[in-house]
Parts: sequence; C-alpha cells; structure tokens
Amino acid sequence: MDYLPDDNSRYKDVDYWDQRYETERSFDWLGSFSKFQHLLEKHVHKEDSILILGCGNSSMSGDMYGAGYRSITNIDYSSVCVGTMSARHAGCPGMTWHQMDVRRLSFPDASFDVVVEKATLDAIMVEEKTPWEVSPQAAAFIHQALTEVRRCLKPGGRFVSITFASPLFRKRLYARTEYDWSIKKYGYGEGFEYFVYVMTTGEELSPEDAALEKRLLEAPESPPATVVATQTKDEEDFLFRIDC
Repeated sequence: MDYLPDDNSRYKDVDYWDQRYETERSFDWLGSFSKFQHLLEKHVHKEDSILILGCGNSSMSGDMYGAGYRSITNIDYSSVCVGTMSARHAGCPGMTWHQMDVRRLSFPDASFDVVVEKATLDAIMVEEKTPWEVSPQAAAFIHQALTEVRRCLKPGGRFVSITFASPLFRKRLYARTEYDWSIKKYGYGEGFEYFVYVMTTGEELSPEDAALEKRLLEAPESPPATVVATQTKDEEDFLFRIDC
C-alpha cells in the first residue's frame, strides 16, 4: 500500500491514520529510538512515569521498554492504532495504550514525570503556509496541547519534543512564561538534522528565550528574505510537503 496521502491535510484526518494502521506494521518519523537515545537518557530516568503523545505505530515505546523504562502510557487518536499496539505489547507490564485527544488529556494534574512527543506537533501543523506566521487555528491547537502537557507534568517534570523544526521556528511556540518551564535544545542526525527540545517545569526561561517571548508579544517578527534548505530528503516526504 502507498501510504502517502494525495493532500497534506490528510495527515490530520483520523480516517487516514485508521486505514494506514490497518496494514502498516511500523513507521518511525525522525528516526528510531537508537538515534536519540543518548539524549533522552540524560533527561528521562528509568523509574520515571512517562506519557507518549501521538504514539502511532512507532517502535519507540517498545524500544524504550526494552531499554528499561517500565512505566509508559501511550495515547493516540486512532482507535485502530491503540487496539493494534495494545495487543502487540500485551506482554509488557506497565505499558498502557489509550485513545485520546492531546488537547483533552483525561489524566489528573501532575500525573507524569515526563511527556514525550515525536513529530506529533509537526503533523498538527502540516497545512501551515509559513512557520513564521502560524494560523490562529494551529496556534490555538498547539497552545491547548501544551497547556494540557504542562498540567499533567509533576513539579520538575520534563516535556521532551522531538521534531524537524529548528529553534528559529519552534521556540516561538514553546517560549511562554505561562508554561513555567525552561527550554534546552539538542540535535541529532546525519545530513538532515533533527531537534530535541527539553522543557523542565519550575525553571525560568533563559534571558534569550524571555526576550523572544517579549518580542513576539510586542510585534510578530518578519521572516527573513531567504530561507535556505540544505538538508537531504527524509524517508517519507511528509516533512517536505509542509509549506515552510
């Protein structure tokens, strides 16, 4: 089956994912766990309670479990995905799967030490025309999701976001005082660089990130005259079909 949709907007359609998950066994956006394991191990401890947003049929949760992480809650909005992955990992005590919207998490406050998302927020933004001016609809969606993430994190908890988006674009969404977290950025990959952002609750934004928030509140920044792309093509061209 050809899993590439005819239109980018289909990446936001649960029916597309339900159909895809019925036949596709596994796909890992932005590389497998082994590519960024060295970064996660610095911020995610084996005893942490972990929530994976938009888990899909990625091998990441299973690989993390195999690496010694034993408390992993996975959510996805596709019931087909949740059913398939739950059955596949039935022999993994401490691993659970739930159908859920990232904007309306049904967990109590301060439930998790760590929340992880890998390309989930990227998929939400597939129809954006420019990363400099996110549409009000996408901005509201992202803010709802991040507010829920923050609510569900324990004091000192970490939100780990794995994405293709550079700090130039993604920090514009994360650098908000109301989230009450600091931001650290890491990179991995060869040829095509991916990014790992670690937000730690209860820590202040750096002076640089606080200044960015202030500028954005005062007046949106104008895009540069030219954005040069030097990276090579990803395994699936989803990333390059985003209009940015």
